[in-house]
Amino acid sequence: MPQFAYVVLSNPVAGREDEYNDWYSNQHLADVTAVEGFVSAQRFRLADAEAEGSPQQRYMAIYTMETDDPAAAVERLTASVETGQMYMSEAFSMEDMAIHLYEAITPIVASDAKE
Repeated sequence: MPQFAYVVLSNPVAGREDEYNDWYSNQHLADVTAVEGFVSAQRFRLADAEAEGSPQQRYMAIYTMETDDPAAAVERLTASVETGQMYMSEAFSMEDMAIHLYEAITPIVASDAKE
C-alpha cells in the first residue's frame, strides 16, 4: 500500500507552550492515528531556529499514512476536526500553521547495526 507523510508545522499560542505540548503529545497524536489511513505519528522541535531559511514554526509533527486514497484520509481528519469530534486545543495556533502531504518514493533505508 502506498505510504505518505502528512507534515504539520505549528506553534503554540503565546504563553501556552506547556499546554500545547501536553495536548499535542498526550492526546492529539493518538487522536489523529485513530483516523483510518493514519498509522503512526512523531513530533519534533526545531533545533536550529537561527539557521538561514528556518521555518517560522518551531514544532513539526510527521504522520505516516498508508492508504490508496490520501485525499480521503485527510478529508476524514478534517471532518473530525470541523465537526468537533476531534478536540483541538486553543493553545494550538492556527495563524501560522503549515501542512504538507508527501508521497513516499523509496522504501525506508536504515543503517546496519553498529558495533
